[in-house]
Amino acid sequence: MTGHRRGRGGAPPTLYTHRPDRAAVVRVSNDRRRIVERAAPVDRSATLPEYYQEDVNTNSALDSADFTYDMGDDSLVPEEEGPETDGISVRVRAKRYTNSDLPFQTWVGLRDEYLDEMLRLEGRGDAEIYAACASCGEADPRYRCENQTCYGPGMFCKSCVVEQHQVLPTHWIQVRCDYYWADGCFERVSLGELGLVVQLGHLPGSMCGAMRRGKYKFTVIDVTGIHKVAVQFCECDSRIKPRQQLMRVCWWPATALDPSTCATFNVIRLFQNLNCLGKVSSFHFLRSLELLTNADGLNPLPNRRRAFIHIVRQHRMMEMMKRAGRGHSASGVGGTAQGELALTCRACPQHGKNLPEGWNNINWAEMPEDLRYKYFTFLAEDANFRLINRNVSTEERDPVVDDGLGYFVNRRLYKEYLRNHVDEEEISTCSGFQAMFLADAKRGKGLRTTGVGGVTCARHNMWRPNGIGDLQRGERYCNMDFIFFAAILNTVMLYIILSYDIACQFSKKFWTRMTGLPEAMHINRQTTSIWFKVPNFHILGHKWPCHSPYSFHWMWGAGMSNGEDVEQNWEFTNGAAGSTKMMGPGGRHAFLEGLFAFHNWMRTVSYRKVLSQRLARALKEAPRHKEAFDAFTAVVEGERPELVAKWRGWVKEWESEQHTEGDSSPFELTKPVKSLKDIRLQLSRAELTRTGEGLEVRRQHTSSTLIAFGLDIENTQQYGAKDNVLIYRRILTIDVKATKDPTTTQEIDFVTRRTALLKRVNRFRNMQRVYMPELVRFLTNSQREIYEDRTRAAESIKLFMPSELAADVRDKAGETGLAKIEEEMREAELSDSLEELRGELRIRSGTNQFRHRNVTGQRGLTRGQGVLRQVEVRIHKAKLRYRYARNALLRLRGHGPWERVFRALAEEDVRGINERARTEEEKAEQERLRALGQIVEGGVGAAGIVVAGEGSHTMSWIWYKTQIGDGDEEIIDALRVEWCKAFARTRRWHEEIVLIDEEMRRTVQYGVWMEEEWERRAGARSRCSSELAEGLRAYAEEHIRRERRTRQRLTKEWSVLRSKATAYLAGSREMGESVVVDVDDVDGDDEEGDVPGEEQVEGNERDDEEDEADADDV
Repeated sequence: MTGHRRGRGGAPPTLYTHRPDRAAVVRVSNDRRRIVERAAPVDRSATLPEYYQEDVNTNSALDSADFTYDMGDDSLVPEEEGPETDGISVRVRAKRYTNSDLPFQTWVGLRDEYLDEMLRLEGRGDAEIYAACASCGEADPRYRCENQTCYGPGMFCKSCVVEQHQVLPTHWIQVRCDYYWADGCFERVSLGELGLVVQLGHLPGSMCGAMRRGKYKFTVIDVTGIHKVAVQFCECDSRIKPRQQLMRVCWWPATALDPSTCATFNVIRLFQNLNCLGKVSSFHFLRSLELLTNADGLNPLPNRRRAFIHIVRQHRMMEMMKRAGRGHSASGVGGTAQGELALTCRACPQHGKNLPEGWNNINWAEMPEDLRYKYFTFLAEDANFRLINRNVSTEERDPVVDDGLGYFVNRRLYKEYLRNHVDEEEISTCSGFQAMFLADAKRGKGLRTTGVGGVTCARHNMWRPNGIGDLQRGERYCNMDFIFFAAILNTVMLYIILSYDIACQFSKKFWTRMTGLPEAMHINRQTTSIWFKVPNFHILGHKWPCHSPYSFHWMWGAGMSNGEDVEQNWEFTNGAAGSTKMMGPGGRHAFLEGLFAFHNWMRTVSYRKVLSQRLARALKEAPRHKEAFDAFTAVVEGERPELVAKWRGWVKEWESEQHTEGDSSPFELTKPVKSLKDIRLQLSRAELTRTGEGLEVRRQHTSSTLIAFGLDIENTQQYGAKDNVLIYRRILTIDVKATKDPTTTQEIDFVTRRTALLKRVNRFRNMQRVYMPELVRFLTNSQREIYEDRTRAAESIKLFMPSELAADVRDKAGETGLAKIEEEMREAELSDSLEELRGELRIRSGTNQFRHRNVTGQRGLTRGQGVLRQVEVRIHKAKLRYRYARNALLRLRGHGPWERVFRALAEEDVRGINERARTEEEKAEQERLRALGQIVEGGVGAAGIVVAGEGSHTMSWIWYKTQIGDGDEEIIDALRVEWCKAFARTRRWHEEIVLIDEEMRRTVQYGVWMEEEWERRAGARSRCSSELAEGLRAYAEEHIRRERRTRQRLTKEWSVLRSKATAYLAGSREMGESVVVDVDDVDGDDEEGDVPGEEQVEGNERDDEEDEADADDV
């Protein structure tokens, strides 16, 4: 048998083949229908070794002469050159045109034309335009509107242009600077300079007999710039104040008394959208308006930043009041209840709004499982130390007006409670958490708040009413307790699932701490149960005893909840940290209230797509996991049927209760796995016994020492003379082959390492002559040539362990039992190498997660790539070690049941516990990356949450054992863990379908309730003017129509998916008509990502204009 892989040829092994390097940029086409890839050659100054391999053929024992350190290592086998391409690859689904595929390239050839048209606009245009006034026909007009969007590109006389802009006073006018155009140009003037006076309180164009002029420098801020406008107030009716007259033309006054500055509603809405989405500050926004007004800086403008901030703050507050229906209530603003201004989650259970009548009076003991967990309320709590606030201004100068009416807790009650916990200190007993360790160490000098704590619904990313509170000194229990109980105040909840990254500590003495809160905030423990869980990613930082009790994966009714939603919400708010840091208490409070409201509205708008995506994914994953689990169960039941019933009951019993310890968890091993050290200790004790019986007295070393030393030479770490260089035998092989043209320094390093390795090999040979005295006599001719060759490099010398000899000569070449000793050590080595491989894969997952979340910029990414390369090298070593050990054990033991436990290690098996296997498309991309000399991983990690894969993939076999041996408790224990996990995953996906279907029903039902609520509000306020009554009715009708339209749209779009869910839950294999799901990046939840293989939802092509119209309400 040859040592070369089939189809590779017989070329000598090299680390990599030098080939032209190409880099590619992949993007989605503008019509979002195709993938466009553009590749180009790149210069690579230094080539690094590639550490990627395919599986060695370990299912057949290789001859010892062919079993080399090159086996199983594709990086040591040259790859053939592929054909060169033109560098551009486009996959087209339908016939397209250049203009749609490459619009910029089409435009490049028209640059002169575009430039000419821009310059043409600097003149008057066609003669027919400037020959006469477009309104009255007067000859030789000199004026035109700079916008040229109100009345087209026409030219006007002075009187006409002023008359045309009676209702557009914030447009700029261009006037011809010379009477004759020969050497003239246009200059900008304001309508005020042309004599336009805005008369308030009357129809446009009419004058008031009892008018009062406004201030000389009356300023109006609009999207077109900052304008000085001449205004006249009407005093015909003294009851209508100037501020009201301004509001009635959509100008918001900066002050309530004698205003001199105002902003149009349009500019306020524009700023709020830019402020919330782009985190554009008021300073930069006003600066941009100043540049639109006075780009050259020759005409200084008045500073209106403070006035604009006041306007925006007032508008934000009133918009929240308006959306909450406070204008429709007779009690008005003063009757607003705590948390009433907050937008609530439509998909979460809300008593009286989206739950069946009498749901809270159901006999829970008799209710089926699928009905009970539908009423779970999932919440997540966390603290954010980015949103700090410096100790600037005071509450007297900058007060909080809407205290406790929206998302923040009531400040007065909050401060009173915290006064009793000034010196409170908590220290976590669970490792890895700075949240509690730094509770008292957080920087606080000069800060009013060191951050904020918040509560969201854990499945839909919606901030809870009264669910935000400032932190004064880190993340203390007293703060987080108050915020949590305030967030659930006055709500009916039977089961609360609280996700918190320190839930294991937060849950201790939880009910005792509740007694220290105001009595009105207490909850009834007889009717409300709280389960504490740790988010999926954060649980990795906990000690092992916390994993099973606090994991969402092992909780009945959790579905595919992951608890990380609150972390994703902070990402949206953190962009505003720089602005809020220097705000006063009132301004910061109002700004964050608006930001949280904007976030909640955008999440509400996204429900249509998000819930569709999640249900589609659940319907795709649930049958796959159930099928895999049923097949797994059938195998186990075929051998040990009594185990399945025991395990099934164990899982259900565990999941149905809240645990604080993992001692009785069915998801954790109870039998420790023997390591190589354990086996060596066992053999040493056996040899000690033999020596005590007089069987071994003459030798300094034992036979197990020989085998152990041989394994050490192959695998054990040694330190060289320089920089603690690792001396692995096979690593030295790789390093030598990786260096094509070594420098003098590299040569010295190789010689030093070879010398140290050769000394160890010589020591092994001396020991081998004692325990294997007849070795040379029983070697084959080819083996003897290798054995006697003194010119071979140290890393290429064969040790000729018993596994490298033919089976019929092993006992003849040395002492009886040597092969048995190596067999036991090789089996232990397999366990050790698998454990090493698993450990490195966990490191890789964590490193990837850190890079995705924290590393930006070329410098950081380059350094991160270096770290990943080091991790990949270690994964590579562990992978090779396992393959060599398995090949040796196969030669010693032959085929048998042990191969079901220690399988052949394929490349797709080398993936983290959170990584899934690659698809065929991803494998093709993997090959492309290999050609570029990049690091290639064996699996695809789940971005965002490391352990998310626990519920969305079938695990690689390296993470468990699969053989049931007679009386082998260790294997049964490992098999039990994997079966229980598979059972839990199957249950979670089933629950996810139930939960999402219920969330869809609740969302639609909430719309019905909102429609009825606005019907009630429309006529709730009777004592008001007819004009106000008409506005109240119109606004209510707008919401009624929106709710009705949304409800009808959701019912229609979700009907097919919900029918599929109903069919699946009923056990039907017929899933009804086909449906395609539109996958957009709107979820923000890493656990529920794109659904592979499903691209578009039929009927979900909602116009962008409609989405934007919905968002305009914020």
